[in-house]
Amino acid sequence: MGFGFQIPGHEFPGAEPADTFDRILELATAAERSGWASVWVMDHFWQLPPLGGPTHPILEGWTLLAALAARTQRVHLGTLVTGVTYRNPALVAKMATTLDVISKGRAICGLGAAWYDVEHVGLGFDYPRDGVRLDMLEEALQICRAMFTEETPSFAGDHYRIEQAYNLPRPLRGDIPILVGGGGEKRTLRLVAQYADACNVHGDPAMIRHKMAVIDRHCADVGRDPAEVRRTWGGTLFLTETAEEAAGIEALLRPAAGDEYDHTFIVGDEATVVDKVAAVIDAGIDDLIVNMPTMPPETVERAGRVLTDRFGA
Repeated sequence: MGFGFQIPGHEFPGAEPADTFDRILELATAAERSGWASVWVMDHFWQLPPLGGPTHPILEGWTLLAALAARTQRVHLGTLVTGVTYRNPALVAKMATTLDVISKGRAICGLGAAWYDVEHVGLGFDYPRDGVRLDMLEEALQICRAMFTEETPSFAGDHYRIEQAYNLPRPLRGDIPILVGGGGEKRTLRLVAQYADACNVHGDPAMIRHKMAVIDRHCADVGRDPAEVRRTWGGTLFLTETAEEAAGIEALLRPAAGDEYDHTFIVGDEATVVDKVAAVIDAGIDDLIVNMPTMPPETVERAGRVLTDRFGA
């Protein structure tokens, strides 16, 4: 069992802009010290609405990961996830390989079909309809894998092409794991079965079991061993000191989140968190990737120790 720590918020009360990276590094190193297996950042250029929207700061994800790679030793590093609309996939493959070299083999390439339409409009990125973006994702998955594993691959699709594409130096492990974010059952999870090493979904245990069954069926259709696909769950964790504190946080979050609350939030004291995490794992998940908004490095470290002591690294 592996646990991933995501850092989506880049605003720290009382901190100057020049201190932003130092505060993020404090969170990442707290995660590394306490047994978290990976550290993740979002790939957005505008902050998301739940974290304040575009008037609040966010750093560019791949640049941030490169800086964290140079200051950490053990944790794997990835974007959760890179939208295919933002960059040419050959460039993404080169960036991921650069991260792999800097980190001495700890890069993960997270890819998805993108969704933040307002950000696209504001920054001038094309935002095609859903089916087109999924077609782009399929081509991007093929290009990234080829550039990770082949000497001079060529590929010609409807949206992207490469021709005898060099990617030197090579990924240090001979490949870089590719994670696909999203739970669409007809296309996204089929792309997971066809091309990816891992998926990232959200949902309550019942939904997770359903999504895992869908992946298994897609694997059977494409002739792949479903055990080759690592299953990850993405959500938000609030680890509190007491059950009473947890109840107060839930009272604030549940009305705003609605039905999504039970699909994306784990809130509780140590015993409650362990029980809720166990239920997610039992539903078929290999790794949990959680963010912990407003939680200081000390709480991140405590959460890492609670989780790894109970479930293993």
